[in-house]
Amino acid sequence: MHPPLTLHRHPMCAEIIEEFQKCHLEHPITKFFGECTELKIKLDRCFRQEKALKRKANFEQSKKLKERLQALRKETAENDS
Repeated sequence: MHPPLTLHRHPMCAEIIEEFQKCHLEHPITKFFGECTELKIKLDRCFRQEKALKRKANFEQSKKLKERLQALRKETAENDS
């Protein structure tokens, strides 16, 4: 199962999404028998790459936040002493 295929939410995969939707429109019955499977596989790979990039960015952001919080806690502890 894939996320909703909205182009603005998945700019990295926009071309593949358009091809996949076009394939489904052009092949309304044979899509159930594997006509668009190759595009679906490409789309899944693209979504995985996109998710990995987001995960990495979120991890870096959380790392910076943790460092700021630790510095703030240390500063607060020193001021209280």
